[in-house]
This record gives sequence, C-alpha cells and structure tokens, in this order.
Amino acid sequence: MTPITRFTLAALFAAALPAQAEQLLPGLWEFTSEKLVVDGTEMPGMADMLAQMKELPPEQRKMMESMLAEQGVELGSGGVRICLSEAQVKSRKLPFQDEPGCKQEVLEQTESLWRFRFECPDAKGQGETRIISEREVGSMIETEYAVGEEQGTSQMKSRGQWLGKDCGTLKPQS
Repeated sequence: MTPITRFTLAALFAAALPAQAEQLLPGLWEFTSEKLVVDGTEMPGMADMLAQMKELPPEQRKMMESMLAEQGVELGSGGVRICLSEAQVKSRKLPFQDEPGCKQEVLEQTESLWRFRFECPDAKGQGETRIISEREVGSMIETEYAVGEEQGTSQMKSRGQWLGKDCGTLKPQS
C-alpha cells in the first residue's frame, strides 16, 4: 500500500479512537474525508475516489477490496467503513500504535477533544479528534512522510459516523 493511502486510512481510523471512548458506540462506522491535501495539492474527494474504484477492471477492484479487507476496511456508499469492537473503542489508542517503531503521545485529552502526535519510521505528524456525539466524530491530521525517494506532507479533515451495532462480515482490525 502506498504511504499516502496507508496514512490516509490511519487518519480515518484516528477519528474513530478519541478520548472518553465510553461515549462512542462500538460497531460499524463510515469515514469520509472532507478535505485531503497532499504536498499542497487538493486531492479528489472521497466520492471521486469511490467512483474511480468502481471503474477499475473487476479483477483489479477485487484485489483492492481484498487488500482493504485484510486491514479491516471496506468501501461504503460515501467513504470507508471499519468495525470497532468495544475493546478498541475503550482502548484510546491511535491506529499506528501497533506498527513497528511507532510512538504516540496524547497532548491534550478532554471529554470532547483529543490532541495527539505520532512518529513512525516513515512518517510523523499531529492531529486532533473532536467528539461531536456518541455517533459522530471529526478529525484533522497533518503528516510528514518519507519512504525511499518519496517524501512530502499531507493534511486531512475527516468525519466518522456510526452506522449501527452490526458489522456484518467486516471484522475489527486486530
């Protein structure tokens, strides 16, 4: 997975794991990027990316969906969907926590705001997540990445919405 895609997914996941997690509901969540800027260039919106995925040849789309599913992600009608277990919601951990060499630091934690920074071997950044309600969160993340010859920055605003308790066949990311 390209660094931009991986960190974009991480940014979306970060919106799902804010402070005072007891206020959030476990289950199926859908995340949409409201704005994604990579190296100063605004990228296509989530709807455009989903439309592009639908245009891929069936075998290529199936391969992409399979790669996403391995990471606990599926494409939704307006964004990407993930399943959050009760344990994940209560953990208050960033999604990069389990990646080798990654560190996180919570800078501020209140009932409705969680500011953090993270550092991984190929990226570092900071962000914040706001709890709008037990069924909705908003997040902003700024990242600097460097993987091989590829390096740059990204900023992303995203919103997560709870769809329901039942995740269907989608399993929580381990």
